[in-house]
Amino acid sequence: MKRIYLDYAATTPTAPEVVEAMLPYFTDRFGNPSSIHSFGQEGKAAIEEAREKIANLIGAKQEEIIFTSGGTESNNSALKGVAYANQHKGNHIITTPLEHHAIIEPCNFLEKSGFKVTYLPVDKDGLLNPEEVKKAITTKTILISAMHANNEIGTIEPIAEIGRIARERDIYFHTDAVQTFGHLPINVDELNVNLLSISAHKLCGPKGMGALYVKKGTRMVSFMHGGEQERRRRASTENVPGIVGFGKAVEIAEEKMEEEAKELTILRDKLIKGIFEKIDHVCLNGHPTKRLPNNINVSIEFVEGESMLLNLDMEGIAASTGSACSSSSLEPSHVLLSLGLSPELAHGSLRFTLGRYTKEEEIDYVLEILPKIVDKLRSMSPLYKKAS
Repeated sequence: MKRIYLDYAATTPTAPEVVEAMLPYFTDRFGNPSSIHSFGQEGKAAIEEAREKIANLIGAKQEEIIFTSGGTESNNSALKGVAYANQHKGNHIITTPLEHHAIIEPCNFLEKSGFKVTYLPVDKDGLLNPEEVKKAITTKTILISAMHANNEIGTIEPIAEIGRIARERDIYFHTDAVQTFGHLPINVDELNVNLLSISAHKLCGPKGMGALYVKKGTRMVSFMHGGEQERRRRASTENVPGIVGFGKAVEIAEEKMEEEAKELTILRDKLIKGIFEKIDHVCLNGHPTKRLPNNINVSIEFVEGESMLLNLDMEGIAASTGSACSSSSLEPSHVLLSLGLSPELAHGSLRFTLGRYTKEEEIDYVLEILPKIVDKLRSMSPLYKKAS
């Protein structure tokens, strides 16, 4: 049976070149980077080389990159770090209902600690209007956080405009760029961000590895306390193999990004067009053009998303109904509900996310199999028979 992986927004396969780059740091070059002997200094040099690659890709200074265990830690560090360090100035945070749980849950936590959080409305395509940001700002606002592009529906937000508003009002601005880093061009100065979260495993790097860009001069408390690693921003012995792998993944992404985005956009549009031609009662979730090159999210009426997923999996096709971090929840996607979809329609969603190793024949196979699955499931639906 064919095995087709179309869930790249959840995670990506680690590139062979990345694994190869990491291996020596498990064995021959295993030293602790804090040690002053040659074993330790080999590790330290490797860390700084990777840090430089990441900084260069986003137009940052090398010392502004802090290594973390992933996007979730980066987001938690940014929100809690800025909130607690600046609570003498105010206690108000602005964000959106589209955010990943790695933003929503820290916001819930901060609310219990006395902070106030405003969730701004988005339009039917998931776009945030910068004017809504302006209207929400108060004298107590200390932080704005809005994701660069949504992991479920692929909508790319007007981050530079929002950042400009935040900068003019001297408010810290954070963006979760986990889905865009290494896939779309990013320049932290052009985006007007103070903090930006990224993760290695979304661009064919290792899991358990991320980073946080922290603009020089940003006032925040450390998320982890202990040793002096990462300029006292994040204590803990560094994950040298993971950092080396991250650096290699970034190097490859920089080489391939432009061409990869073009190729994925063509495959994405082919899959969207084919679904709409072969299946009725379908709607596209997310902006039709301002979306990630690899993202397809559709709601198919009169069918349960999980039923479609299980049937696709039996045919060797891996997809999802939304974020992998909430895949065990029976609740409809909070992202789709924020677009105004009914719970029933949100439950009928499917997300296909393409990547570096996706081939056109795999898209053809999905377009052959998916309509048959939908027909089979709808044949058991009295609601579909009535609508037809």
